[in-house]
Amino acid sequence: MANKITINGKQYSFTKGQTILDVCRANEIYVPTLCFLKDINEVGFCRVCVVEVKGSKDLVSSCNTKAKAGMEVVTDSEQVIESRKTTLKLLAENHNFDCVHCPKFGKCEFLKVLTENKISIAPYRNNPGRHTERIEGIGICQDLSKCILCRRCVSVCAKISSTKTLKFRDANGLDPIVSPNPGFTFEDAGCIDCGQCIKECPTGALYETSHIERVKDALADPKKFVVVQMAPAVRSALGEEFGFPIGTPVKDIQGKMYRALNDLGFDDITDTNWGADLTIIEEGTEFINRLTKGTGPLPMFTSCSPGWIRYIEQYAPEFLPNLSSAKSPHMMVGAMIKSYYAEKILKKDPKDIYVVSIMPCTAKKYEIARPEMENDGYRNVDAVLTTRELAKMIKEKKIDFAKLEDYKPTSPLAEFTGAGTIFGATGGVMEAALRSVYEIVTGQDLPRLEFEGVRGATSDDAAKGNIKEASVKVGDTTVNVAVVHGGAAIKEMINILKEGKKQYHFIEFMGCPGGCVNGGGQPFVKDEVMNRFEVARRRAKALYDQDAADTPLRKSHKNASVLKAYEDFLGEPNGHTAHKYLHTTYSEKKSNNA
Repeated sequence: MANKITINGKQYSFTKGQTILDVCRANEIYVPTLCFLKDINEVGFCRVCVVEVKGSKDLVSSCNTKAKAGMEVVTDSEQVIESRKTTLKLLAENHNFDCVHCPKFGKCEFLKVLTENKISIAPYRNNPGRHTERIEGIGICQDLSKCILCRRCVSVCAKISSTKTLKFRDANGLDPIVSPNPGFTFEDAGCIDCGQCIKECPTGALYETSHIERVKDALADPKKFVVVQMAPAVRSALGEEFGFPIGTPVKDIQGKMYRALNDLGFDDITDTNWGADLTIIEEGTEFINRLTKGTGPLPMFTSCSPGWIRYIEQYAPEFLPNLSSAKSPHMMVGAMIKSYYAEKILKKDPKDIYVVSIMPCTAKKYEIARPEMENDGYRNVDAVLTTRELAKMIKEKKIDFAKLEDYKPTSPLAEFTGAGTIFGATGGVMEAALRSVYEIVTGQDLPRLEFEGVRGATSDDAAKGNIKEASVKVGDTTVNVAVVHGGAAIKEMINILKEGKKQYHFIEFMGCPGGCVNGGGQPFVKDEVMNRFEVARRRAKALYDQDAADTPLRKSHKNASVLKAYEDFLGEPNGHTAHKYLHTTYSEKKSNNA
């Protein structure tokens, strides 16, 4: 017999374990929330979601109160409404409402809840905020004047990234604050720059370090030849900023994305997918050499996620020898643009070339600032725009994205395979690598290109801990692989490796749960609209569908443009020239995260 609960005089069914809020949301009954994040922050701290329960002396927080059979709930009584308004006004008194200049302008959850509850912000317009400090980081910044102490970022940092960089401090009970360790930037305090906290912040208290102005300056400089590239995952989410549904097929977005970049004034359009194919050849060759010649320790770790790189450097440096020396795809593209491409194709001086990467990731901003990312005196990449920042530039220029005609770049560095496309989803790097490694080692065509066993961007896998394992027969060798995504899962895998109870040959690590499709620079999606893992799954599916149906080639080592680059410039994979431009080294980093 189904359990029944009465809400606002009507009966509704519920299942065991559901909260009052779960039942309300399932039946489209309005209950506002601010601190709540499903399975991550269910502490009832903000008290905005309170409801009246018959028989209870006080109002209860609906987000963490379990539904019980026969329970009678009222969500809109006079007492409830007054309590919510009182709470929201107290929060508003300590918030800086400089909305026009806020990075969350137009997408602020706090302002939305205030509006829904008929609270005008006019009386609070000149509030400086509880705290006025700003913390400027290389990838992530914080404006404490906009923090409403919801603790969502603290829980995300602890449960998703696992670094616990952000902390709730309340030394005297009178002046609480959320921040990294006092006196330190995010990077100095042990942050991996994954940006998941930015996505979950209901205000503009957390935001990416903007590169928009530096890109605009480059575009306006007649001496600069500005070349742009974009990551695979960008095309799986950019449309969301312009009203397209989550998971819209890549073929419906990609051509418009290229056209928008052309209309923004970029001089040349390349593609990080090309770099992903290049990465597979380099990283795949490195793995084959380790596997067959013992040139390095196993398991070999992938190295394309800068959030993961920051994690291993700070929290597991003893495993750095296992890390592939291959640069990430966009850094490879940047290095090639300012060497091979400049000399052989553009016929331009590298000093006049400015490279912009469009990325789903905030950690990429830190990555391009690393001293290692330079060749011949030129930085590999000069600026990184997140998917959100690109959307902002398109909107500022009044480009009607939905009505744009498709455009196809002419650059050979914009030619790619399906394997390069799936890099944007967790498990995609591993699958792309296995497609090439298998054929290079065996000399035979794969009977089936899809390696579903390593695909990790599903809600079920996310719920099981974000670690997926598989064994693949490559010639006479059974290769044990694993796919790991999200800081918490990384921490778990590091512990597994330290215990030494399982043997792996190749492990893909991604700093963000779901991989790049769920990166910290991707469009904001509220949990009440769609579960975060379902968002990642739909975006990943768009990439896998493009791989299967929309790209003529599906193996990186068959990319003719990449092979031409080896023939004309790089020489042998993993050779001297390839190592100079496409590989790097990493080292232990100390963090102040006590």
